Amino acid sequence: MVKAVEKQNAAQSSVSGEPIMLPDFDAKIAELAYYKAESRNFEPGFEVDDWLAAEQEFLQSSLSY
Repeated sequence: MVKAVEKQNAAQSSVSGEPIMLPDFDAKIAELAYYKAESRNFEPGFEVDDWLAAEQEFLQSSLSY
């Protein structure tokens, strides 16, 4: 598992030129997901959708640099 994460981090750093540390990555995704949930008044049942949308948004924004 650790080697898979190391490979993923290495791949991310080669794309953007700067590594994304896993705790920072999760924290940024969580923050974006929170704001998505807040925008719909925290209606339950959409937690995974919020996380996946936030993850995609973050990855797209980090690749655009």
